[in-house]
Amino acid sequence: MKTDLVEIFQTIRASLQPYTANGFTARTNSDTAYELWSEKNVDVNGQPQTEIYFAGVIINENEVEFIFQPIVEDEAVKNLISKDLSQFLTDKSFKIKQLDEALMEKITEAITIGFTNYKQKGWV
Repeated sequence: MKTDLVEIFQTIRASLQPYTANGFTARTNSDTAYELWSEKNVDVNGQPQTEIYFAGVIINENEVEFIFQPIVEDEAVKNLISKDLSQFLTDKSFKIKQLDEALMEKITEAITIGFTNYKQKGWV
């Protein structure tokens, strides 16, 4: 069980980093924050956009925040997320204070679901 916020951050960031090879750009990549964006021209709910946020991870004072835009953009994605992960959800992000293998597996599954959803919409 990981309780060190830096270690939790680094673990989640490591799961996001391979997606830069799949069409996302790491706009922020520091010791405390990491963000992935699609810089593709997309249509979001009838509105043309030149970019769309995908996911990020930030170290806050008492937790690591895993921000996951696919759950905001599509209710179906939110419904596919594991209940074990959903218990950490507040608005569009997950607040993580402890991380074990099982929870990390659920985060990895969520990222895969979100990526597949963005890919199907042509957003990446």
